[in-house]
Amino acid sequence: MGVPVKPGRAEAADIAARNDSPAAAGIVRASFCRPLAGPALAALALPLACLLLGTDYALGQATLVATYAIAGLGVVLIVGQAGQIVLGQGALVALGAYAEALLAAVGWPPLLSLPVAVALGACGGAIASLPARRLGGLYFGMSTLAFALVVEEVLTRWSGLTQGAAGMLVPAFGGGGWRAQTPLAQFLVSLVALALAWMACRRLLRSRLGRAWRAIREDEAAAAACGIDLARTKSAAFILGGGVSAFGGAFYAHWIGFISPEQFGLMLSFELLMLVFLGGVGRLSGALWGALVIVAVPQLIAVARDALPGEGVGSAGLETALFGAVIVALVLWRLRGEKRRGGSLR
Repeated sequence: MGVPVKPGRAEAADIAARNDSPAAAGIVRASFCRPLAGPALAALALPLACLLLGTDYALGQATLVATYAIAGLGVVLIVGQAGQIVLGQGALVALGAYAEALLAAVGWPPLLSLPVAVALGACGGAIASLPARRLGGLYFGMSTLAFALVVEEVLTRWSGLTQGAAGMLVPAFGGGGWRAQTPLAQFLVSLVALALAWMACRRLLRSRLGRAWRAIREDEAAAAACGIDLARTKSAAFILGGGVSAFGGAFYAHWIGFISPEQFGLMLSFELLMLVFLGGVGRLSGALWGALVIVAVPQLIAVARDALPGEGVGSAGLETALFGAVIVALVLWRLRGEKRRGGSLR
């Protein structure tokens, strides 16, 4: 006796169309129009932000949103698809950032340095996944936290290579006489990088490996009974997720222009985890929406605070309190919307 499987959005649209049901048109419209809603809103929001905040400032913030989204895609692969807890993703971003900074400083072009940065992040993901063979759940999550602390300490102590806590300057992105030094050039480069990372992750999710990740996420015992190698599949999630996050870290180093170990501490790891949960941990688009909240909302709060009259608006801690209130409101709004649709935060 077969187990009933809930059809996906595309399958539901195809079934409804074949049955010529009254809901067919609505399902087909939702299937093909909904994925376009995000890019359409972003296309409208960017010109508005340029008008209100200034072109250079708005493009700079959009560049950071795209970069954070790339790093968040790595968390989506590990947490949202494979169902593993990771509390040290910032360390993998750091490996990519430092690899790119060191290679760019000695004149390596991006076409050579970026693959090395991705490979180093993937190696870091492989090391972070080793305890998964013996540990699971929260205990494994704590081991990734310890991995992040070790990486941060190594970057701080190895001053001969990383210049330690003093940090190091990173040259502008580019090669062959061209440099991405204007906000528009940086935004376009980060947009292309996000598109490449997005397409790679989308291809992974549709592959046999992506289906194995989702099987492990839903039920590890059932996945093992179906012949899935749990240890190797989990390791693959960390390796690929680490490579994607390191890819984002490489661009982050160029856009900021200066990196130091404290930039990649536990706060960044928690920000990336919060980022994907806010946007939707099981969806690739969740990384983009979460990055928009994490990067843009604090800036909007700062702009609004400067525009308001009065002495109390400049008090210490006000921005943090407002940002926390916005995050709570977004989580409650998301929960209400998902309950109305009968789904979950995934």
